[in-house]
This record gives sequence, structure tokens and C-alpha cells, in this order.
Amino acid sequence: MDVALEEIEFLALSANRVEVLDALRKASLTRHELEAETDASQPTLGRILRDFTDRGWIEHDGNRYVATATGRLVAAAFTDLLETMETELKLRDVVEWLPTEEMDFDLRRLADATITVPTRTKPGAPVQRVLELLRESTHVQIFSHAFNEQSLDVVREQTVSGSQTFEGVFSPDALDAIAHDSTLRQRLEDLLDADAAEIRLHDEPIPLAVTITDDVVHLLLRDEDGLLRAALDTDDDAVLSWARDMHEQYWQAASPLDASDLH
Repeated sequence: MDVALEEIEFLALSANRVEVLDALRKASLTRHELEAETDASQPTLGRILRDFTDRGWIEHDGNRYVATATGRLVAAAFTDLLETMETELKLRDVVEWLPTEEMDFDLRRLADATITVPTRTKPGAPVQRVLELLRESTHVQIFSHAFNEQSLDVVREQTVSGSQTFEGVFSPDALDAIAHDSTLRQRLEDLLDADAAEIRLHDEPIPLAVTITDDVVHLLLRDEDGLLRAALDTDDDAVLSWARDMHEQYWQAASPLDASDLH
């Protein structure tokens, strides 16, 4: 174990080493090509190539270098670890609010996600992010335990005008709050009357607040007290596939909502 950790430390302590090994697992390169690929100086490359050769991680034929089988193994594993750590660092401050028990995709698919958190000057930033996505999209799907007033207004405006189609499935609590407010209830009835919109009611609670705007998945993240902590959105294919599958499951298990159900 100690020797293995020493080798990991050897590689991790130099970004140049990581870049050189990763470059050589992908292609056979000369020292000049490596210099251009990694921005490492020729003296630095000389030391790295000697160290890698001593470990059997690379070999050379004339003036070209390439990773060996074990070199490719090390490079691939280290790149995976690096990507995992980069994702963990990004999610560290919001992971406690992520509905990970419902998310059956690799969390590394969230590496490029946009995370929006409330600030003193912009306490509503997470909601504003989803409103921005709603205004820009032509097809919206939602499955959620909540339907806030601002999202309702944007979806209503977009669907009634014919610029957007909408498929929403909600748990009872989400619509109860709207039904008990006469103004919001009228806006929801307007949405129900729109040809481009359909809303369904799920009998059981929905433990998520997910919006799919065209090809972007957006999650509102709340703590155990229901306080909005962050928003996360991504266009990753695996996350999009998960969200669409989940929407379909809730959609098929729900019943169409009628305006009479609101009274």
C-alpha cells in the first residue's frame, strides 16, 4: 500500500506529469509535440520521460514516445480519480440537498453542471435561473412537489401565447397551495385551458423538483425544512435521459387534472 501511495503522490505532485502521461496514452508523440501539447519545457519533459521510462509507463521508438499497457492503465485510473475529485469539489457545498437516492446516474455526469445559490444581493437567484430557462424554451416538462407562482406565470404566458408546450405532473401539496388562492387558481385554470398544456396529478408525494426545458435539466434543491438552498442545471445526456424517464414514470402513474378539481 505504501509503495502504491508513493507512486500516486509522485504523479499527483506534478500537473505536467499527469498531462504528459495522459497525452501519451492517447497518441504517439515526439518531445516537440509533447511540449506543444502540455506546455512543459524541454528540460522538464526530459526528466518526466526518464522517470516514466524507469517505471515502464512509456516506451519510445526513435524519437516518438507512447504509453505502455501499464502506463495507459495508470493514466486512465488517475484521470478518473481527478475527474471524480473535481466533481466532488463542485458538489461539496450542495450534495447534502441532492436527491441522490432518486438519481440512478453517475454523479460525475454533473461535472459541468451550473450551480446557482442564493446570495445577499440575489436571494432568489435559484428561482430566477429556472425562470430564465423557462422563458427560453419551447417544450417544458416538470415533475415536482411544488409549483411556485413565478414559474406558473411564465409557463402560463408562454403556453397561452402558443410559443411553448407544457407537461407538468405534480403531487397534491403543490396544487393545493394554488387552489386556495383565487388569483393563482385562475392562472392555473388559464393554463389548463391552453391547448399546448397538460397537467396531471400524482396521488403520492413527489420527492423532487425537476424541470426539463428543451434539453436542459434543472433541479431546485431544498433542505429538510423546505428552505431553498440551490439550483442545479445541466444538459448532460445521461442526466437528461434520467429526467425524461422519471417524468414518464410519474406521468403514466398520474391522472389528468381538471379545473373542477381545484374547487
